Amino acid sequence: MQFADRLNNVETSAIRELFKLLGKPGIISFAGGFPDPALFDVEGIRESTDAVLKNNPGPVLQYGATEGWQPLREGISTHMASKGATVAPDGLIVTTGSQQALDLIGKTMISPGDKVIMEAPTFLATIQCFRLYGAQVIGAPIDANGVDVDKLEALIEEHKPKLVYLIPTFGNPSGAMLSLERRKRILEIAVRTQTLVVEDDPYGELFFDQAPPPSLLALSDSVPGSRDWLAHCGSFSKVLSPGLRVGWLIAPPALLSRATMCKQFSDAHTSNLTQATAAHYLTLNRLPTALKAVRATYAERARVMAECLQRELGDAIAFDQPQGGMFFWARLTGAHGKGQNASEFAKRAIEKLVAFVPGAPFYANDPDPSTLRLSFATADVAKIEEGIGRLGQAL
Repeated sequence: MQFADRLNNVETSAIRELFKLLGKPGIISFAGGFPDPALFDVEGIRESTDAVLKNNPGPVLQYGATEGWQPLREGISTHMASKGATVAPDGLIVTTGSQQALDLIGKTMISPGDKVIMEAPTFLATIQCFRLYGAQVIGAPIDANGVDVDKLEALIEEHKPKLVYLIPTFGNPSGAMLSLERRKRILEIAVRTQTLVVEDDPYGELFFDQAPPPSLLALSDSVPGSRDWLAHCGSFSKVLSPGLRVGWLIAPPALLSRATMCKQFSDAHTSNLTQATAAHYLTLNRLPTALKAVRATYAERARVMAECLQRELGDAIAFDQPQGGMFFWARLTGAHGKGQNASEFAKRAIEKLVAFVPGAPFYANDPDPSTLRLSFATADVAKIEEGIGRLGQAL
């Protein structure tokens, strides 16, 4: 059997392969990027599902418009306005999770050999997705304040990429938050160089103490011409439920129309039942209360994880304290002459019944083998304390 040549550009996710090792009894996992199911607003989602099936079952269970369930498009428009971004309902399409939005961007924008700039490190699935369409991926370095804009600008000038992909707020895996100054500069660079910037924002509402700077989308109104060079991917997966598979794509009209056409070829439309459920849920005004509980829980877990890492691993590990999101991005320093390779460390950790994700797969090129990602989202405080203690033993 001869498969498509494009499959030569990708390989099975190293993270998914790691999950195969997590079936051991008693293992504590910091590996997954999943929200805590205990924090799902099950009551609100049940109320909304019951309501849409009772009040309007025919259209909800029928085929629908590729662009999305109109009440949900209107609800997302209102939701974005609450975050400072002006978007008309017809200025977005509903997607099956933000992952599909990224795939549609790949389908519509990337031809084999096109150059794409991403943060280094960045979301592994996007690296794989864009490579599947033949992109030559180039990494732009980041720090605690997000992508290094000076170096990003130089890379854009050098490579003339088809697009730039960024996770400005609490990125996966870095947890970094792009500063307000850098956000404005990126929009200005996009206009000057006429480069499409793709903003992926699944974590922006998971802040702890202070709200992050406005999204690139929200700031685009103050930078003339920048909306023409900006696409925004959003999702309810991390703030409501990933099982609903409801995301959205906001983009310039020409890109949005082509993405809609490609979505017709993929799945015709996102499930009307989940779209209607999400639309009704937004009318209940329960999301702010649900988010408040999620933020408080994640903030406490992040604080405990930081204290435990410092206590159990000391100067053998370096990290920046996240201000939101779901992840710690750390580097093994080799301070004690061992453990600099995170993949080897991960194997020893599994033996101690604790798991994390080595950082190398999150780099499109030139990976740092000493890096690793730890998620604090699904483990409670007791498991975090026990799990980080096991990491100390493994080290």
